[in-house]
Amino acid sequence: MDRKSRFIAQLVHVESEEEASAHQAAVRAKHYDARHNVPAWILVDGRERASDDGEPQRTSGLPTLEVLRGAGLKNVCCVTTRYFGGTLLGPGGLVRAYTAAAQAVVENARAEGLLVEMTSVVPVEVRVAYPQYEQVLHVAQNAGAHVAGTDFTDSVLMHLVFRAGEEAAFTAAMTELMAGRENVEVGNARFAEF
Repeated sequence: MDRKSRFIAQLVHVESEEEASAHQAAVRAKHYDARHNVPAWILVDGRERASDDGEPQRTSGLPTLEVLRGAGLKNVCCVTTRYFGGTLLGPGGLVRAYTAAAQAVVENARAEGLLVEMTSVVPVEVRVAYPQYEQVLHVAQNAGAHVAGTDFTDSVLMHLVFRAGEEAAFTAAMTELMAGRENVEVGNARFAEF
């Protein structure tokens, strides 16, 4: 609250421009009687957008977007609703109020454990004979792999996940260890929690 104006920030996970637009529409519908519903969003592919929604230019949307950037967030949409309290805050007051609302919602999400770290990862599948399993598992873990799963059939199929770039050391170690008899399949990089 700033001089009787109320600021309510809502932060959600989105994966597309359409999802960000849907969140904005939902907030506008819920807070139809508010003076302003200021959106800002950032996607992992680099697209981002902010609107001042009738506030003076660069006093609300951009400061909100700067908070999201500063927190290193991607695939998020923040909509800050302002109920006008009757007193004009001026450009500096608006920037401070919208910045504070966005910072508060980000910190609240962080405190509640709702923010997760996402990064570019590469899936790797390795098929080995049972006697080699422990040794290959050790090599994988030393190379920074996360074991996503293991299938035990006539052989062992390990489903590994590496941060993008870290799989190269593992595949080189496997070539050396298995003397060219390795059965390693490297997948395409994707954005995921690690």
